[in-house]
Amino acid sequence: MLPFIRSDLAKFTAYKPHPSSDTAESVAGQFDRLDTNESPYDLPPELKEKLAWTYQQVIETNRYPDGGHETLKDAIAEYVNESAVISPSTTAANISVGNGSDELIRSLLIATCLGGEGSILVANPTFSMYGILAQTLGIPVVAVGRNETNFEIDLKAAQAAIENTQNPPIRVVFVVHPNSPTANSLTAAELAWLRSLSEHILVVIDEAYFEFSQTTLVGELAQRPNWVILRTFSKAFRLAALRVGYCVAHPEAIAILEKVRLPYNLPSFSIAAALVALQNRTLLLESISQTLSERAKLIEILSQQPELQITASAANFIYLRLKPNSFNSPDAALKAFHQKLRTLGTVVRHISPGLRITVGTIEENARTVNRVQAVLANLQF
Repeated sequence: MLPFIRSDLAKFTAYKPHPSSDTAESVAGQFDRLDTNESPYDLPPELKEKLAWTYQQVIETNRYPDGGHETLKDAIAEYVNESAVISPSTTAANISVGNGSDELIRSLLIATCLGGEGSILVANPTFSMYGILAQTLGIPVVAVGRNETNFEIDLKAAQAAIENTQNPPIRVVFVVHPNSPTANSLTAAELAWLRSLSEHILVVIDEAYFEFSQTTLVGELAQRPNWVILRTFSKAFRLAALRVGYCVAHPEAIAILEKVRLPYNLPSFSIAAALVALQNRTLLLESISQTLSERAKLIEILSQQPELQITASAANFIYLRLKPNSFNSPDAALKAFHQKLRTLGTVVRHISPGLRITVGTIEENARTVNRVQAVLANLQF
């Protein structure tokens, strides 16, 4: 380690942009890239042409982007109200925009836990960036487990952690609705527990997959100033390359996030793309029905494999586990399963104790089924 670097950083592993790759290189184009829950569909050509025109005729690359995001915030607020089927209660004052949800998560951590003022609670397995970002900021991470059958958070352990963790106390609880990688939505018991938490604890509810689950807690924000909901344009809106995320929260919480946000954090082209996506949301979100249909087919077909265990999904991916009694060494079998799928051309995410597989195109999903069946036929452990 360089002598001026924090000693604890030596213990951390950087997030891999393509987790299934053994190197830092991008996954080759000939692979079915089903490891990062992106939409399998690019923007339609007519929208790309519109954005190309915007880049050529409107955006001045020698000028800084709109640092206040007011036009984009107004458009997001309109969409939030429309998609939640609630009376127009969300305004631009309830919205903060980030360079992906990762920036917003980092800002929330800076605003709540930095300087030894708090730690965070997560329930593994879940989205790894909560813990990674906290650790890079020197913020302690308290982890609890999940029910092995339905992946519900171990609520007794979570409550005990909140009551017993001191110096620093738990200041933020992160949940995903539905969870990644396990694809399950929050249960009634989990929601009741979140509602019971003290107002001194920030509850961050990540709704990255809202468009697929069509279940949101936005309607509760007016009564819960300690709740923040995260959303993204990277999934259903097909803008993963442009890194636009947003959060919905009480105006006072948003005002704090604006204080810690980096200036000009979104490039002009990303702002333009998010606006175009919202203006054409009916067109872009038409693909969701096909994704849900393909998801159901994947679950139905793969569930017929006696070696596999697949739970219900409320997202654009499925979580697949090997049944323990099918192999003498399930962990080794799962690792081999993952590698053999990659060798055949399907890249998925290995997050113990299972594999997360993004729902792709009809053709990609057909290849996934064939390759899973081929690997299982020859897997010996």
